[in-house]
Amino acid sequence: MRMRNVVMAACLAVIAAPLAAQAPPQTAVLAGGCFWGIQNLFEHVRGVTRVVVGYAGGTAETASYEQVGTETTGHAESVQITFDPSVVSYETLLDVFFSVGHDPTELNRQGPDTGTSYRSAIFYLNDEQRSVAQAVIARLTAAHAYSHPIVTQVVPFNGFYRAEEYHQDFATHHPDYPYIVINDLPKVDHLREKFPQLYRETPVLTSSR
Repeated sequence: MRMRNVVMAACLAVIAAPLAAQAPPQTAVLAGGCFWGIQNLFEHVRGVTRVVVGYAGGTAETASYEQVGTETTGHAESVQITFDPSVVSYETLLDVFFSVGHDPTELNRQGPDTGTSYRSAIFYLNDEQRSVAQAVIARLTAAHAYSHPIVTQVVPFNGFYRAEEYHQDFATHHPDYPYIVINDLPKVDHLREKFPQLYRETPVLTSSR
């Protein structure tokens, strides 16, 4: 009986080992223009488990779409990305962000949208994220990846406030909306072309949870 218990315990230990070794989920908070397109893009990235649109860079009291749109609150339209670091790294997410997510050389604007709420920003949650973000920007700068300087802010995270529900998964729910067709669907196409190993056809949605 004792031997049976020992064998059973050993089997349970083997089963539990991979679970214990699994890395906990991590979070990234990024701003790159209208949050509809950035959310839709990262929902198609393998290893990402959730993407929420919201506001970062300001306070809770003024974190609403109407107030942020006045460009006086300090917020940026942002996304909060939850991801599995064993599948996709923070650095890889930043590579997607810079190469297909937005134009990091546009100051306080993206495409047709202007104002500080559409600025390019990385809100780092710890020193490691700050170092990775700075290293990625330095790498892109040294490679002359863009014809103009990168203006992306690398700033400490000070809070994320979820946007109104009608904004969540807006691109998926309104794929024929002209703004989405022109500005956001091409980002997903570029992801599939440039990062085929990361692309997944079915997005992981937030509004269904």
